[in-house]
Amino acid sequence: MNLESPKVNVEKSADELFNLLTDMKNFEKLMPENIAKFEVIGDDSFLFGLKGMPEIQLKVIEKIAPNKIVFGAASDKVPFTLIATIESLSANTSSAKLDFEGSFNPMMAMMVKGPISKLIETLVTNMPKL
Repeated sequence: MNLESPKVNVEKSADELFNLLTDMKNFEKLMPENIAKFEVIGDDSFLFGLKGMPEIQLKVIEKIAPNKIVFGAASDKVPFTLIATIESLSANTSSAKLDFEGSFNPMMAMMVKGPISKLIETLVTNMPKL
């Protein structure tokens, strides 16, 4: 299952946005209002839970400064990646989008598609607030 967020423009350089997105504590500011739990686990991972959804731990698995950050699920039970793509538009402006790639059975994919689509859209929509 592949999902793509809309692209947003952020009033920050690509380097600045990359640095903000590789600082795990900043993800709490990107989360939707219905967040039930958020915890930074280490320099490269965090755990979050939304009301009515299981907790998910994301871990940075690849960084290509200043254009790409790949997060992976820390658990093999729900295999997926979340890819942040950053594009420089000018010295002080960049654009960002998120791509979700997950391996789910058809029943699970049907159940999680809506909530995950909404989550990645909220994450990217909140990036200009960083």
